Amino acid sequence: MVAVKRSNCFHRHGHHVKCYTSNNPLMIIFACIQIVLSQIPNFHKLSWLSILAAVMSFAYSSIGIGLSIAKVIGDGPHATTLTGTTVGVDVSASEKVWRAFQAIGDVAFAYAFSTVLVEIQDTLKSSPPENKSMKRATAVGVTTTTLFYIMCGVMGYLAFGNDAPGNFLTGFGFYEPFWLVDFANACIAVHLIGAYQVFCQPIFGFVEKWCNKRWPENKFITSEHGINVPCYGVYHVNSFRLVWRTAYVIVSAVLAMIFPFFNDFVGLIGAASFWPLTVYFPVEMYIARTKIRRFSFTWVWLKILIWSCFIVSLVALVGSVQGLIQSLKTYKPFQAVQEE
Repeated sequence: MVAVKRSNCFHRHGHHVKCYTSNNPLMIIFACIQIVLSQIPNFHKLSWLSILAAVMSFAYSSIGIGLSIAKVIGDGPHATTLTGTTVGVDVSASEKVWRAFQAIGDVAFAYAFSTVLVEIQDTLKSSPPENKSMKRATAVGVTTTTLFYIMCGVMGYLAFGNDAPGNFLTGFGFYEPFWLVDFANACIAVHLIGAYQVFCQPIFGFVEKWCNKRWPENKFITSEHGINVPCYGVYHVNSFRLVWRTAYVIVSAVLAMIFPFFNDFVGLIGAASFWPLTVYFPVEMYIARTKIRRFSFTWVWLKILIWSCFIVSLVALVGSVQGLIQSLKTYKPFQAVQEE
């Protein structure tokens, strides 16, 4: 949302103008939207928002790839190397290592969808069997996203070389056509509005089910009140759900305003959650369910996979923590927009 405001500022006043814009008012707007959407009772009611987010994801990814191709055709490809940034020229040796570790965390986060996998499977009909539908959907989903990730990475690097921004849309790799960049950034905003709910709904559901079991007689937690909403029908308000979910969104918004470092946190969360949720538990459950014999060929290779991914996650976690510390040291909050 900030990128849209800055893009319009650059278009009016030129690319040399700094166009500083405060994140905080727009973060508050984002939080208000999430407070409303968080009152959606459960994951089953979320399909429309998930579809909208997916469409937005394809839209801005395609625009980013298209703009990269246009830049390569117009300006020619930038100098690229297999090893990326040059030590002593672009970065120091230590910076290169830390950034590589952080990038691994970003990649891990991009594939850490296991937290919502069971919730999605739970929304499917029993025919055809859920596991077969999910296996097919996961294969198509991972293949498609991998294709887009590779195209964005390769074409973005070809277009910008070692000067590639962390995000070639919000990081202003492109300034023109400004309306198309604005549209792509608006798609990112809508996508993240949906993604926030997709990742939070399992947490909301888990806490609320636990509290219902823990305090079944507490009316504040268990009772619901029907309210007629125009164009919707009867909406059942639960006091605990309203208070708990609103508090969750407010706390996350405050943390985001204190630490507005998207890539650093993406790497940190990806590194912390990838190994236990995407690798360790699924593989161990598979071994237990299929009764794979200890020290057999399959068992050994699955264990190698588990511990190799653990090392990768550990490295990514260290790199992301270092990146976050570095960002905190250099962070200077911007004041309100000044368009001169």
